[in-house]
Amino acid sequence: MTEAPKGRDPAIRTIAMPADANANGDIFGGWMMAQMDLAGAVVAVRRAKGRVATVAVEAMAFHRPVMIGDLVSCYAEVERVGRTSMTIRIDAWVERRASGEGAQVTSGLFTYVAIDDQGRPRPVPSI
Repeated sequence: MTEAPKGRDPAIRTIAMPADANANGDIFGGWMMAQMDLAGAVVAVRRAKGRVATVAVEAMAFHRPVMIGDLVSCYAEVERVGRTSMTIRIDAWVERRASGEGAQVTSGLFTYVAIDDQGRPRPVPSI
């Protein structure tokens, strides 16, 4: 697939910068994971109607490298809701700076727990 999901807005969008890269010019996997965590948190906070904490990354796959200058878009959606937790599927796509080509670069499942002001788990509200 070379096109990002149609009809969906990214949870976040950013540009991969030189400070985020290794000596070969590829973006660090940890930087990409952090961007995905931020995107997942945007969706989780909306669904939980309040604070959340990341508690697990159940799966993450790196499909293609992210390069300096790529426009990175992270798409996130709720996959499962438990009593206090939510599993969010996150897919990251890039638009290559030089060519404008699109490519999916990563995907993952992140788990967030709704928390109260003291940091204790609380129920996720019903829709």
